[in-house]
Amino acid sequence: MIADNLLPEFDQEMKTTRTLLERVPAEHIAFKPHPKSTTLGDLSLHVANLLTWTLLTIEREEFDVAAPDAFPKRTFTTTEKLIADFDALVVKARAALAAASDETLQVPWTLRSGTHTVFTMPRVGVLRSFVLNHGIHHRGQLSVYLRMNDVALPEMYGPTADTR
Repeated sequence: MIADNLLPEFDQEMKTTRTLLERVPAEHIAFKPHPKSTTLGDLSLHVANLLTWTLLTIEREEFDVAAPDAFPKRTFTTTEKLIADFDALVVKARAALAAASDETLQVPWTLRSGTHTVFTMPRVGVLRSFVLNHGIHHRGQLSVYLRMNDVALPEMYGPTADTR
């Protein structure tokens, strides 16, 4: 099954993401490395909530980012709440992925912005690129934000300067 091949990668990436999110310092959530950058608080919320796309991808055949209710407003409150919300989302996303049949994962899924089609690809491709890879990309950004705030970085794909 396709899901059986994705689950080990999913589990490893979620474990790594959690160890990074645990280090988000609530006292620095307003930090931005550049005026055009997002804040540490907003970036950490984005990383923690990217898994909602797993559910959207498996449960729907398309999603319109221009819809008025597309993105509920989230506000960083505490690192503990960030982790609790992430953990709950991991459980839901993993269960949805584990239950998805090969047929379900091969159905085309479309991301729209109003009448504009951003992309259409099989759900498995969306899960790999738009969910996992997208999360890894933003996790890399988060690691830079943390480093700039003198936060020790955990191992991700091997030792860091802080774990050697």
